Amino acid sequence: MQRIRLRYTKRGRLRFTSHRDFQRAFERALRRAEVPMAYSAGFTPHPKVSYANAAPTGTGSEAEYLEIALTAPRDPEQLRVLLDASMPAGLDIVEAVEARTSGLADRLTASVWELRLDGVSPEEARRAADAFTAAETVEVQRLAKNGVRTFDARSAVVSLESRDLAETQSSQADRPTDQPCAILRLVVRHVTPAVRPDDVLSGLRAVADLAPPVPAAVTRLAQGLFDEETGTVTDPLAPDREAAQAHSTAEPPAAATAPA
Repeated sequence: MQRIRLRYTKRGRLRFTSHRDFQRAFERALRRAEVPMAYSAGFTPHPKVSYANAAPTGTGSEAEYLEIALTAPRDPEQLRVLLDASMPAGLDIVEAVEARTSGLADRLTASVWELRLDGVSPEEARRAADAFTAAETVEVQRLAKNGVRTFDARSAVVSLESRDLAETQSSQADRPTDQPCAILRLVVRHVTPAVRPDDVLSGLRAVADLAPPVPAAVTRLAQGLFDEETGTVTDPLAPDREAAQAHSTAEPPAAATAPA
């Protein structure tokens, strides 16, 4: 059984696609592309697809990951092209590698987010970010299934910095307007309970009275292992690429055919 890991995006209006909507669109794409999927056992078999840490509805993303299991081998790049052509524009399959290592979900320990705050000056956003990071704890509330939950949004945040517009990386389609706006870059660890960008925005309101006049446009730029030495979030598919390269290098060259 071959396993393929895919990176996909949520861009533009498709940022409002729920995870369940994406699942339906992706399973249709699997059928259209005639992917030889492995299925679960039981009375209601389902294609073996493992989704990892999906972004909340309403947020854009350049770094969503999933893994599929196949009953017959396929070239990862050719498979990616077929699947991407079968998906709606905005839900783009941008990368595919053969899974040669274990624990993809275990390598998703932190995320990098971009928060676009229209109607907020960069100076105001910078002061609010400094106040947030200077605080030891920032308590916020979130409505959960069992009622309102209070938790600390500060401890999971590695960094929160104001950035220039020239440094932004997310799609232009993810901007709600073309007006100038403040940009915040957020690096947050994946902890329990999960601290989401909207929790950080609630924290900014609590510590600095920062309240953008329009909802923030939030985009996940990356997720992966957090490197303590460099303070960066690493590519979770890199170990699979390195293993594939090492395997191809170790393979002996095909024997030449002797002339008749």
